[in-house]
Amino acid sequence: MKDYYQVLGVSRGATDQEIKQAYRKLARTYHPDINPGDKQAEVRFKEINEAYEILSDKEKREKYDRFGSDWKRYEQGGPGGDFAGNADFADIFDTLFGASRGGRPGGGFNARMDGQDIEQQVDISLEEAFAGTQRTLQFSNPNGTPRTITVKIPAGADSGTRVRVLGEGAPGLNGGAKGDLFLVVRVAPSGRFERKGDDLYLKIDTSLYTLLLGGQVQVPTPAGKTINLSIPEQTQNGRTFRLSGQGMPALRAERKGDLYVSVQAQLPAQLSARERELFEELRQLAESR
Repeated sequence: MKDYYQVLGVSRGATDQEIKQAYRKLARTYHPDINPGDKQAEVRFKEINEAYEILSDKEKREKYDRFGSDWKRYEQGGPGGDFAGNADFADIFDTLFGASRGGRPGGGFNARMDGQDIEQQVDISLEEAFAGTQRTLQFSNPNGTPRTITVKIPAGADSGTRVRVLGEGAPGLNGGAKGDLFLVVRVAPSGRFERKGDDLYLKIDTSLYTLLLGGQVQVPTPAGKTINLSIPEQTQNGRTFRLSGQGMPALRAERKGDLYVSVQAQLPAQLSARERELFEELRQLAESR
């Protein structure tokens, strides 16, 4: 006797939903329409349906769990006789997948099955994620002719964002609906901004004199523009300023994150004799306090 749980790849304590999910996955893999002419796949498909017919029926499963390989004799009220579970396995498949049956030369199954969804990764820059962008993709129709589609990627997309394109997945079988295409976005690291959710972080080199005496620095934004940031005098190195609403747009929402700017002291590479003299005076003043 076959171990029906092993056939479906589930444990003996599997729930009805787990059994159903395992059956659906295996049935799609070994369905004769997907494996035309493959006798091993057809045999495997029948085994899968046989196992599901028993394990999906509460009474039959209880008898199978209780009597094991002898369960069929108890199903028929005693020893002998043929296997009682000679149900049409295609009907089981039809019930699960909403299929309509039809004849096919030489027998076999002709169940309608919807196409599977397809995932494809697309890479975009952070600037493209800020403004929104699009990608043009090329596919081949079942008859071999090329097909081109253009997909819009919304502003605010982040790595892991999935963009669904209806009806652009794998074709169905026997009149089944096509699956969907899912573009999985990956935002490439930016050489300038660090992204955390909808907020952006940026480090700006600022002259020592501006930090000490105050002034303005120009801050780039992901929109390609610059903003003048006022630096108060005696600003400490590494201080962070928050620019409200200058971060990434929230995905499919009318708001934006913030831009956090950290000022980093940029020391002079060389000092003139006069500059060195002045810095020496400043050090002496500081030490005499």
